Amino acid sequence: MGISYRKHDNGQWEYRISYADPVTAKRKEKSKRGFKSKPEARYAAQEMEKKLLEGLEESDVSLKHFINEWLYEYKKPILRKNTFEIHKRNIENHILPYFKEIQLKKIKPIMYQKFINYLVEKGYSKRTVEIVHGTMYSALDKAVTLQKLENNPCNGAVITTTKSTKEGKIQYLNSNQVPLFLQECYQYDYIYWIFFKTLVETGMRKGEAAALQWNDIDLKEAKITISKTLDFSAKNDDELFGETKTYHSARTITMGTPLAKVLHEHKKWQNQNKIVLNEVYKHDLNLVLCRKDGSHMPKSTLFNAFRRILKRCDISPLPIHALRHTHAVILLESGASIKYIQERLGHGSMQITADVYSHISEKLERSTIDKYDEYMSKLEK
Repeated sequence: MGISYRKHDNGQWEYRISYADPVTAKRKEKSKRGFKSKPEARYAAQEMEKKLLEGLEESDVSLKHFINEWLYEYKKPILRKNTFEIHKRNIENHILPYFKEIQLKKIKPIMYQKFINYLVEKGYSKRTVEIVHGTMYSALDKAVTLQKLENNPCNGAVITTTKSTKEGKIQYLNSNQVPLFLQECYQYDYIYWIFFKTLVETGMRKGEAAALQWNDIDLKEAKITISKTLDFSAKNDDELFGETKTYHSARTITMGTPLAKVLHEHKKWQNQNKIVLNEVYKHDLNLVLCRKDGSHMPKSTLFNAFRRILKRCDISPLPIHALRHTHAVILLESGASIKYIQERLGHGSMQITADVYSHISEKLERSTIDKYDEYMSKLEK
């Protein structure tokens, strides 16, 4: 590595560093002018030389190249499949479409803050923005560790949301809509009734419910153990079961007595199918909520059935995930604590649960204080 200095006609000094690229071995130059004196230029050149030796000035390293390398080389071997897919989706759907072919070193704090604000303005919820931020922060933190960046530009980013976010308002069935919904489910098809009823009464995710096997159900103690999720995109039965969404998603919950009785009768109904279909039945899967032949319920058939049933009920379109929210809202209305709901739903913290259902809690609190005011006014009379 060689350094030369030059004084220009305007009296300003310039340094020029000649070095070999550590990857390609090709000769490169790095220069900067505008220094008032040669010692000032020498000091700056020495600092740049240090960065070049440490690999901090790799001008051709793009964010796209680095973040994909981070994802597949550092994260994929150690992450749960679902967590890996979340990072991958964040990169493909949000990070790269915004930053495109930008060089890694050119991402500055103010630029990153503008990216966060862009997501907020697009209408994503605070939680969604936090998840995307988590991917970017983790990747660029690794870049600092690998000495490709001096500092993480994601540090100090502020995430705020407007009230009119896409996901800010949760979707759910009102408690008075649930009986009609389940009635229409039963008339539509028994297997969808038992599936959607289980979601309403447990708050499980659809993948968790679809993955339930009979050894996960304790009918005597009325408990369900949730230890896996069903991969609807699996190419064969061997790839059907995956890990739960997060560590906290693995949990054991208690069933209400009505659901326990329903599942008890469902098991008898299923045993009849096993006898009739015999070898055609998929005994090895041992699924609880499945088709009549024991095969898993495809996501598309669940989606279509749910959409048609809602239409029969004259209820506006909703995602199936709304049944999970429905369960949580009914729990809140019945007086359950946020801590209990957090553990039952498998959220990582009470804060997540509180954030998601905050406006429901406020509504219930308003209703409670109204009842208090009404009671007090009677006392005063």
